[in-house]
Amino acid sequence: MPTNSTPTAVLVHGAFADASTWTGVIAELQNDGIPVVAPPNPLRGLASDAAYIASVAAQIDGPVVLVGHSYGGALISVAGTAENVVGLVYVAAYVTEEGESLGELQGRFPLSPLVSNLKEATYPVEGAEPAVEVTIKAGAFPDIFAADVPEDVTKVLAVAQRPLAAGAFTETASAAAWKTKPSWALVAAADQAINPEVQRFAATRAGATIVELEGASHAVAVSQPKQVADLIRDAVRSTG
Repeated sequence: MPTNSTPTAVLVHGAFADASTWTGVIAELQNDGIPVVAPPNPLRGLASDAAYIASVAAQIDGPVVLVGHSYGGALISVAGTAENVVGLVYVAAYVTEEGESLGELQGRFPLSPLVSNLKEATYPVEGAEPAVEVTIKAGAFPDIFAADVPEDVTKVLAVAQRPLAAGAFTETASAAAWKTKPSWALVAAADQAINPEVQRFAATRAGATIVELEGASHAVAVSQPKQVADLIRDAVRSTG
């Protein structure tokens, strides 16, 4: 049963997705009485998105465990400096260092198939030139993002993608909350979006407690929600 000191799990989705990708994980956590919030991630830039997530966390009464999938991992590394954040959980995620960009982190290792299968478009920016945003090419989406998810589900996920501002790849992180907060990380060993070597390196650098799932795709929260929830549950219990 939850107590007043039970941390709230704030689930931050990544690029090309929305909060519905956490549906199975949310159900698992709620069944355990763990309070959950799954906010929308604006996907417009590292600093602005992290500020939004930090604001969400700061307005929650009591301790918070931030959970970031994919690009969301870079956001919780910055937003995790919020005073009431007591732990960080990275799910198939970027774990950035202060002053490091996503491009620099993933550039340490061979690039994943994602990089050559991005589709560019533009979006309006008030008072400025249109900016570039990216999605995954529809034909490549199942193999790159969700190879272990049923085909009928991947068809929906592919057309419901939320684009990421291209500038997010070069923007540098202003903080690395894992230096002062305990962290956990799930490595998706068959990930074709973020090279698993990137995940392992960054999670090890952060001193995270690491769990690796063989055969898991980037969409591991969709395909294996119980295993993802188990790691979050460990973090909540360790920090509560």
